[in-house]
Amino acid sequence: MTIAAGSRLGPYEILAPLGAGGMGEVYRARDTRLERTVAIKVLPQHLSSSSEVRQRFEREAKTISALSHPHICALYDVGNQDGVEFLVMEYLEGETLADRLSKGPLPLEQTLRYGIEIAGALDKAHRQGIVHRDLKPGNVMLTKSGVKLLDFGLAKAMAPAQPQSGLTSLPTMAGAPNLTQEGTILGTFQYMSPEQLEGKEADARSDIFALGAVLYEMATGKKAFTAANQASLIGAILHTDPAPISSVQPMSPPALDRTLKTCLAKDPDDRWQSAHDVASELRWIAEAGSQAGAPAVVVSRRRGRERMALALAAAATLAAFALAAALRRRPAEARFPLRAFIPAPKTAAFAFEGAGAGSLTVSPDGRYLTFSAAGADGASKLWLRPVGALAAEPILGTDDAQYPFWSPDSRFIAFFARGKLKKVSTTGGAAVEICDATSGARSGTWSREGVILFSPHWRESIHRVSAEGGSPERVTQLDEKRGETTHRWPWFLPDGRHFLYLAGRRHVEDTSGDNAIYIGSLGSAERRLLVRARSNIVYASGFLLYVRGRELVAHRFDPKRMALTGEPVAIADKIRYETGFFQGVFSASQTGLLAYQQGETATLSRLIWRDRAGKQVGVLSEAGSYWEVRLSPDARSAAVVMADPGDIWLFDLLRGIRTRFTFDPTVEAYPLWSPDGKTIFYSSDRSGFFQIYSRRVSGASGEERVPRGNKNETGTDISPDGRWLLYEREDPKGKNRTDLWVFPLSGEKKAAPLLETPFSEGDGRFSPDGRWLAYVSDESGRNEVYVAPFPRREEKWQISIGGGSAPRWRGDGKEIFYVAGNRNVYAVEVASGESFQPGTPRLLFSTRIFGNPSYYDVTPDGQKFIVNELNTADESEPITLVVKK
Repeated sequence: MTIAAGSRLGPYEILAPLGAGGMGEVYRARDTRLERTVAIKVLPQHLSSSSEVRQRFEREAKTISALSHPHICALYDVGNQDGVEFLVMEYLEGETLADRLSKGPLPLEQTLRYGIEIAGALDKAHRQGIVHRDLKPGNVMLTKSGVKLLDFGLAKAMAPAQPQSGLTSLPTMAGAPNLTQEGTILGTFQYMSPEQLEGKEADARSDIFALGAVLYEMATGKKAFTAANQASLIGAILHTDPAPISSVQPMSPPALDRTLKTCLAKDPDDRWQSAHDVASELRWIAEAGSQAGAPAVVVSRRRGRERMALALAAAATLAAFALAAALRRRPAEARFPLRAFIPAPKTAAFAFEGAGAGSLTVSPDGRYLTFSAAGADGASKLWLRPVGALAAEPILGTDDAQYPFWSPDSRFIAFFARGKLKKVSTTGGAAVEICDATSGARSGTWSREGVILFSPHWRESIHRVSAEGGSPERVTQLDEKRGETTHRWPWFLPDGRHFLYLAGRRHVEDTSGDNAIYIGSLGSAERRLLVRARSNIVYASGFLLYVRGRELVAHRFDPKRMALTGEPVAIADKIRYETGFFQGVFSASQTGLLAYQQGETATLSRLIWRDRAGKQVGVLSEAGSYWEVRLSPDARSAAVVMADPGDIWLFDLLRGIRTRFTFDPTVEAYPLWSPDGKTIFYSSDRSGFFQIYSRRVSGASGEERVPRGNKNETGTDISPDGRWLLYEREDPKGKNRTDLWVFPLSGEKKAAPLLETPFSEGDGRFSPDGRWLAYVSDESGRNEVYVAPFPRREEKWQISIGGGSAPRWRGDGKEIFYVAGNRNVYAVEVASGESFQPGTPRLLFSTRIFGNPSYYDVTPDGQKFIVNELNTADESEPITLVVKK
């Protein structure tokens, strides 16, 4: 049965099919009463035709609908229309665990986190007398909010009311189609308990067996039970044990082996007797598993994958012992530093924005690491990792967080996100807003007196605000005579009055000598030069830490005399250093724990061609430091920004060659093609903030500045008739953050605001006919894509759902593409007659977009996408922990 889009089942309007199987077909639909998107499962005819099955199904569905748990997919409604039985369920976005496992095993921290969530959901159901009976990777959905269990108890509710026939009725033919075929006992018997295969009634302990099999597959990427044919597989489930996890993943903690072995016991009495017990065991492993039988300490210096693998299990134990050793008084004997390595956070999509490993921070008491990184759903948030644990946990309410810093008592983490400075407790609870901050905010520091110093923008001075909230006040003043364009990386000294900070010129290289670390003081405009450096600064244990060249150095510092003594000593070479942010990746606690990361100065990416299904259909470039990509109107050329530190290159897509277009030593980016493809508009920060210029692609080499404003301005589009330049205008000192302005390219050249509100609007794109404008606004509290008429703005339509950015039009104007917060690309069909009519977003494919979500483009026919993706061969170095013994 296939139901056409637009059809109705009761009050539910069918929008699009989502999938089908032996247990029915699933559709995305709209609840016309509550105006929400839902998922509808239509039951197959052979189940709907039985009145006994229908009655039993309705009874059990009522019980299941009473389940309320954050990790269980909610059942909203059941119905019957014209003989069609259907379920109405919560609509989820993400991928199934089965799809994720097709790519390989999960990292240990994800296995433990998802396992805890699944076990918690099972425990909730079991306490209400409901058994799942069909737990498998295909019934676990991975979403932004964690796992969601699907089809709770429905296998029993939809099964015929007859005794199970036991093993003798099971097919034994080798190579039988799909061992996980729905609707029969073979549906999921790789995850079935022995008692289920023997035809006995399943109870909560049967779900625990299935959970053990799922966890095993998550940890190893292999099924717990395999065999050459179905009969042998059944025998394996009944009589043999799977190979220990440690034999497949040698660095896994032995405690996990013990936990899963108990889950997979053949006799239900020998298993864990409740899902709560399993959740507790997994939580214990996550929090203190390194003390429950972790492999021996390994501190050898190795490269690449081998080094990271050897270091993983040793890290937490070694760091904990090292920290204890540092705090303990020792006799005056020969001492040496203890080092441990832990895997770097997965920062693929966020490294350029300074939100990845560059946000690595150690708590003042040395107990925790925090960083901003992408989770399984691709969304960036803060993660908290106890030094003595193997796993990091995401911190709720920290989506899009950048530049975290700690309260002096290690109880709170402050961070910047979505135009705000916020704080969140390490023990849980909602994030609390402290004050407004722009998307260009950089770093902060928190004193024991409750004062926060921070850089509200990359071309602003240091400001102060109370940790309890308030209006920020300026503390330092940019020295324009010296050409200073930025003050950043403040750090309070122990007296709570003096602080360190970096003052410099954004576009001057390290060798200029014009960048320096100064000492400032609250209540005074005076400052004192401390040392020439272009780096963030940390004061800890009597030393000032900063980056000099590519070395992390320690320089003895007396906070009472406010003076350096002696010469700096190199701690590590080849430190990872983000040139565009003046930031080395390192942090230190007040207890003597140092964390740093070595590696390249820039993360490598590649320009990949993908079709609408996400299949790779070509590669435009070898691995390099790429930022933006913009196709020419005829899609024969591409303007690409390459880190040098930022120049525009033109790629000839037909001949496969590239030529350099800009040569200034400052950053030149945000390229726009004129409609005829003969001129490129771009932005340069040569004056300390971005201003827009234009230059012909060939012929004359002169450039023209347009418009002549004195704010930070970056172009986003040129109207199809060539009359208007659309650009973002940012004023960090004004009441608005980022607005969209237009500048006429002919006639009276006078710039004017187009969208000017207290919110941030940007990334505007004209429709191909010039009548409509797609843009991004955070007016709802997160970025969403909207469309409004141009130049009139009396109404608007929201295009994205659940967050979106980087809108792109198809050449005929009948489709809009955008990128969601999890880096997935969506398409929305649109109709634009007298009024604008958007359709429902449809997922096209997932990406590994590197840097800003706008780092992609689409051909005019909407069939191919050029995406700047993280280079899969580019592995981050592990994070090194050091304590002097």
